[in-house]
Amino acid sequence: MGKTFFDEGMESKRAVFNLFYRSAPDKNNWAVVSGIKEALEMIISLGTQEADFFQKFLPGDEYYEYRKLLSKLKFTGNVYSMDEGEIAFPGQPILIVEGPLLEAQLLETPLLSIMNHQMAIATKASRVSRSTSKPVSEFGSRRAHGPWAAAYGAKAAYIGGCLNTSNIITSDIFDIPSTGTMAHSYINAFGCSVSGELKAFNSYIKSHFGEPLVLLVDTYDTLRCGIKNAIRAFRENGVDDTYPNSYGIRLDSGDLTYLSNACRDELDAAGLKRCRIFATNSLDEYIITELERQGAKIDAYGVGDAIATSKHNPCFGNVYKLVEIDNQPVLKRSEDKSKAINPGFQITYRIIRNGMFKADVTCLRGDNMSQSIESRDNIVIRDEYDDTKVTSFEKGSYEFRALQKEVVLKGEVIMRPRSAYESREFYLSNLASLNETQKRLINPHYYKVDISDPLYDLKNRLINSLIKEIKEYSHE
Repeated sequence: MGKTFFDEGMESKRAVFNLFYRSAPDKNNWAVVSGIKEALEMIISLGTQEADFFQKFLPGDEYYEYRKLLSKLKFTGNVYSMDEGEIAFPGQPILIVEGPLLEAQLLETPLLSIMNHQMAIATKASRVSRSTSKPVSEFGSRRAHGPWAAAYGAKAAYIGGCLNTSNIITSDIFDIPSTGTMAHSYINAFGCSVSGELKAFNSYIKSHFGEPLVLLVDTYDTLRCGIKNAIRAFRENGVDDTYPNSYGIRLDSGDLTYLSNACRDELDAAGLKRCRIFATNSLDEYIITELERQGAKIDAYGVGDAIATSKHNPCFGNVYKLVEIDNQPVLKRSEDKSKAINPGFQITYRIIRNGMFKADVTCLRGDNMSQSIESRDNIVIRDEYDDTKVTSFEKGSYEFRALQKEVVLKGEVIMRPRSAYESREFYLSNLASLNETQKRLINPHYYKVDISDPLYDLKNRLINSLIKEIKEYSHE
């Protein structure tokens, strides 16, 4: 496509692309934004290869001039984006790229690769962490789809609500808390015996005394020897409720409700009331919800593949569509009218009242709805697919936030990216501003998301024009 744009002299036409998704995972209607930092790093790194680099996949004299162009190509346009940790709804532009057509088009695949991966993980982490009030650790590096996915997926999981990660590379890059326990192989290394398990526990405590201590108790038999050896090792090494750091046990198999309750009784009887019970074992939001309902005495959870691979919905649905070319709005039409994209250069406003999110409306930049919102004037929001659903906000009765901020101006990053910690805090504050019914994991109440009347009219005008032209064409 880029070669054709170049051959046709179209490479410098002003283009606007929107990156957005059509439907959220797990039949919910929102997702968590992550990946913006890496997306911006990728955008400003264009033009770092010599022309010979491109000869590997663009060989031949006919590509010579195009290869030279690519080697010198730098992004010179503008980018508007939501913040990491933002709660995004279907159809809303998460990223808007405005710039020369060739530059903007070349960003499609890497942008989608970055954003789809991280938003899948962040959104899944949100669901898992919302299934309990207890801390959730991201433990998925071993099941992630490669080292890059493990490191950046852990960052996304942290933004989506996980308390920490087992990936120390992520911890180093993003200054995220790291945590970990021991493996069954560690226990086995001291001999396949009950006495070997006790020696493993004693050696571990001696090596890590003063640090957080978590002993894995299910290698041989959780209740007959594992918990008993853990209690004995804690006592013999002076670890009790006066220990200055955290200490606990980990359950990784079996009936976690039954075992956690039995272990809690054993620990309490031994006077180790501050000893925490940490659970792993192929957990997800549904299993954790059920454990909580059954009264499991679990203090924290470690979740691996369910988060690291977004197991139930491993493919997030962001798309990257051209919405304006040379100041003319365009759209991709679908046979299903409801799936047609929103054309034109857009901005989304979040309507806020008393600190709570009430509605989102996407407008054409500068249209009458946009002006009314920015003046905090009277506004009326109509459902795009049901004109009987109308919501009014009186003048001065609401606040608003524009969701897309300019982050790149003429090829230069102009906004300091949030740290992972700041993004996580921003996500948690956004979550607190949703109604409880909108945060349900199953059958949530849908938040109000609409488009302005001018955007609605433009969209339908383009669709109807295309339909008319297609009908006339088909009869020629």
